[in-house]
Amino acid sequence: MNKATLFTLYCSNQEHSKNFLRVHHIDLPLIGNLHQLKQPFHRTFYRLSQKYGKVFSLWFDSRLVIVVSSQTAAQECFSKNDIVLANRPRFLTGTYIGFNNTTVSLSPCGDHWRNLRRIITLEVLSNHRITSFLEIRRDEIMRLVQKLAQECSNGFKQVELRSKFSEMTFNTIMRMVSGKRYYGDDCDVTDVEEARKFRELGKELVALAGANNPGDFISVLRWFDFDGLESKLKSISERADSFLQGLIDEHRSGKQRNTNTMIDHLLTQQQSHPEYYSDQIIKGQDMLLAGTDTSSVTLEWTMSNFLNHPKIIKRARKEIDVQIGENRLLDEPDISKLNYIQNIVYETFRLHPAAPLLLPHFSSEDCTIEGYKVPQNTMVMVNAWAIHRDPKVWGDDSIEFKPERFEKEGEANKLLTFGIGRRACPGANLAQRTVNLALGLLIQCFEWERTTDEEIDMDEGKGLAVSRKIPLEAMCKVRDTFTTKIII
Repeated sequence: MNKATLFTLYCSNQEHSKNFLRVHHIDLPLIGNLHQLKQPFHRTFYRLSQKYGKVFSLWFDSRLVIVVSSQTAAQECFSKNDIVLANRPRFLTGTYIGFNNTTVSLSPCGDHWRNLRRIITLEVLSNHRITSFLEIRRDEIMRLVQKLAQECSNGFKQVELRSKFSEMTFNTIMRMVSGKRYYGDDCDVTDVEEARKFRELGKELVALAGANNPGDFISVLRWFDFDGLESKLKSISERADSFLQGLIDEHRSGKQRNTNTMIDHLLTQQQSHPEYYSDQIIKGQDMLLAGTDTSSVTLEWTMSNFLNHPKIIKRARKEIDVQIGENRLLDEPDISKLNYIQNIVYETFRLHPAAPLLLPHFSSEDCTIEGYKVPQNTMVMVNAWAIHRDPKVWGDDSIEFKPERFEKEGEANKLLTFGIGRRACPGANLAQRTVNLALGLLIQCFEWERTTDEEIDMDEGKGLAVSRKIPLEAMCKVRDTFTTKIII
């Protein structure tokens, strides 16, 4: 039987890597196990791990894929095997959206990636640089608060939150990158067509970045451009490159007056080190996607859990009223005093990691994971969603939304939300600052209720960043003591 017809699952109770269980399924030699996978994939992989063990493998056509669903195995992947697993598998999305796999998140481990990582760590997302962008984060979050206040100034009003969160996070990132706001009626891009094109590009990028493309695994489908995905990606790639190059040229020429942007800082470095700060390197910082969709998704999940747990809202608001008072709005430096707010965000990261399977890794040589041999050129996926719900790690209440669990010292260190090891997300600090401040102000300034007596539906959608299946709507009202503090 062709190996692509085998569902190869390593049993966690076997002593040696040569021992594994083969489960024969329908003979589909071209696709292997792809026909057996249902979205959302992290749930499918979780069900398989419950039956076959926390480390198992399967075939995607001729590609061997290892799925890791235990905390200890994940730690082993990115401690002992961190260098071996520091590469990324090549996909169509990386070829086109990732500028031929040259961005910081998708490039293979090597000199180019190390240069990108050094630049983003020291120049783009250092603590100093993130702090310098505080006014941007503060302003965009206050715009969100003011828009909500306008909609519900006369009592409880039903509001839709997903689009507002997306607008806030995209504008925050793009102001940091280029000094421009592209979303909302009050966007400051004078060229209406430029704003429209960017919004369309952003929407397509988010939709296709996590696309499940059979052509990545079934090579024969590439001949026919299955589902037209490759054509779409080519178009997006050309437009993204043109858009980013336009931003760089605009800043280089001095037409953009705001000089406190990521592009300006990198162009300043380009003058003295052109070989390390080329235009291609600047475009390779994942500027269009990084930190946008994931932050808005996290906020939406947090508010969903809030609405299902009114007692948590009350405790969080009490903490804010005690620590900050009712005479002013809280600010980012205040977050360090709001332990419960931080724990709420940690708990959202735990139960609803924006990328449940993180980004896949790729083995550069043979290695072992918990005694099992992982051959060279194997794709390794870590099911953070499953690990975050493992009762052996988090207790019998592991599926409950319980921020109090993070009152125990060191619990936050067990989270895998941003990955671990050398390929961990460098934007974790920025994401936490944005989400914490936005959440704190939403609790401080508003009363929140569900639109019906029924609990909020927590069904998941599809994609790399897993959002709610249905955009969140809630009843919102400005708190009486804060009506005059929000400039409407």
